[in-house]
Amino acid sequence: TLFASGVTEAGCLAHARRKFHELWVNHQSAVGEQALALFARLYEVEREVADLDDLERRRIRQDRGKPIADALHAWLQAQRQKVPPGSATAKAIDYSLGRWAALTRYLDDGRMAADNNRVENLIRPIAIGRNNWLFAGSLRAGQRAAAVMSLIHSARLNGHDPYAYLRDVLERLPTQPASRIDELLPHRWSAPAT
Repeated sequence: TLFASGVTEAGCLAHARRKFHELWVNHQSAVGEQALALFARLYEVEREVADLDDLERRRIRQDRGKPIADALHAWLQAQRQKVPPGSATAKAIDYSLGRWAALTRYLDDGRMAADNNRVENLIRPIAIGRNNWLFAGSLRAGQRAAAVMSLIHSARLNGHDPYAYLRDVLERLPTQPASRIDELLPHRWSAPAT
């Protein structure tokens, strides 16, 4: 399937980094700059392990990434004591500390991505289209458009040609038994033999 167990609890490293990037851009915050440097070191490890198998990726993450993450965690806790509650800096730090287990879960699992940027980029057309669907004529029409877009993008993510997928599914749908409808889902569908 497209989503592994626990994906909703992990993959927010980029979001945490973004909070400190906003601090740096908007306020030239030294805390933001220092946090970005630590996040950059974590991403450097990720670039190095990108093409490795899951076991080797996990081993290197444990050897090199975990000490960086531990240093970041300790640094965030120390910085939190120095900033006033409610400040932009406190909010950025609290975001990371409050989600620390999710932020670092990828270090223990070589199959997981450090962040969800790839998935966010893949679903961006759906998010952009969401505003267009407001004017689809009715709520139900918008929901249908969203369902079709989800099927098209899911077909792409599963390596299918969306046109071939939809054509085959629409041809098979009238005679497909309801008990086997899940066979037509993009992650289970296979192109008919020609």
